[in-house]
Amino acid sequence: MQPTLRYSEVDLAEFKENILKKLESAKTEYKYLLNQIRSENENGTDDTASAYVSIDDGSASQQKENAGKLAGRQQKFIDNLETALVRIENKTYGICKVTGKLISKERLKAVPHTTQSIEAKKNQYK
Repeated sequence: MQPTLRYSEVDLAEFKENILKKLESAKTEYKYLLNQIRSENENGTDDTASAYVSIDDGSASQQKENAGKLAGRQQKFIDNLETALVRIENKTYGICKVTGKLISKERLKAVPHTTQSIEAKKNQYK
């Protein structure tokens, strides 16, 4: 019996459903982070106590910087998920780009945007 070279239509449909759910959640999180970056402060109002403002300014800047980093990571995750959807449409989803073998379903469920099997990933660090 020859090994499976790609996932079935049924499997691909399941993976697509999983990715679409993760994509929706990721986009919601991304929008939240962008709102955090754009907002004046948590309450949406300017505080008038100068001591509070000066202490809070540093904290707010750091929070916005952290939100910016998280938003960047989230955008990369969204891009990776969208690329995974293209691979599903091309019927190449789930095929390891290093070994050419199928990536395990468990790995694809945990990391739906992956392009490498665990075997390939481990060999990457040797």
